[in-house]
Amino acid sequence: MSGMIENMLETSARLLELLSLLQLRRDWTSSELAARLEVSTRTVRSDIGKLRSLGYPVDARPGTAGGYRLAAGTAMPPLLLDDDEVVAVAVGLGAVATWRLGVEETSLTALAKLEQVMPSHLRRRVDAVREATSVVPGTEPRPDLSVLSAVASAIRGHERLRFGYTTHRGSEGSRHTEPQRLVSWGPVWYLFAWDLDRDDWRVFRVDRMVPHPPTGVRFRPRVIAEDDLVEHVVRRIVQASWNYRARVVVHAAASEVAAALRLPVEVEVVDDSTSRVELGSDDPDALALRLAQLGADIDVVEGDELKDAFERLAARFSRAAEHIGRGR
Repeated sequence: MSGMIENMLETSARLLELLSLLQLRRDWTSSELAARLEVSTRTVRSDIGKLRSLGYPVDARPGTAGGYRLAAGTAMPPLLLDDDEVVAVAVGLGAVATWRLGVEETSLTALAKLEQVMPSHLRRRVDAVREATSVVPGTEPRPDLSVLSAVASAIRGHERLRFGYTTHRGSEGSRHTEPQRLVSWGPVWYLFAWDLDRDDWRVFRVDRMVPHPPTGVRFRPRVIAEDDLVEHVVRRIVQASWNYRARVVVHAAASEVAAALRLPVEVEVVDDSTSRVELGSDDPDALALRLAQLGADIDVVEGDELKDAFERLAARFSRAAEHIGRGR
């Protein structure tokens, strides 16, 4: 029995080495493979048959100059990578995740899978490369790939995520979430997640997160359309940046107001010719000017800063009207 087990282990090890050789170079002759594996060409043919039975598409070329080639199949087979290749792939995936190529999230999920099985000595090599890399001043800042990888892994595994979080006002706390999606906007990454403590959707900046150890608790993702998800994230991000807020009633149809504002805000229907909207800005004067361009009467329900801005705008327009023609 022990001899049979040893033979099976030897065969398995040889198959892995054979697969590694086929992935290393495009074409191999039977004699070359036999020499590298220190077996007969007959054993090589037998091992090639075993690889095919496992789903690896190995093509054979007949004749004295014939050989073997690992071909492209209908599915991606497992790859065998040496230490240097693993480090290169991990660093490369991390770099791609910071670029605007449309594959940021896919790169992160692939990186999460790789880091999950990466030996500690290779992880240290990858971390060393990241720590030794600098960013030219003025370019977009890089996200913390360890945090992004942890979040992406939780999303992929449908695993609840706990993390420390610092708000834009500087207050710190702990959050318990069901992570749904990572969304990149410019150089900043955001997590769209269901906040279990607040029983609602929330958006978190990843650079303000400090993930806690994995919870191991699985959840069933809530269904939400991709367009609705992105719209929700954009609205939350924009609203969080407002220094001034106001609620106004606009004497125009909601559809007309939404089309004219072109802002990620919800325009509420009051009736066919009246709508209500809550919006804000870093500059109340700029917000007043934008609302004035709607070409409709406006009632300020809440927002003293906006009322004051309208008064300043009205005074400015009045002075301009008084001076019309005087400069001729």
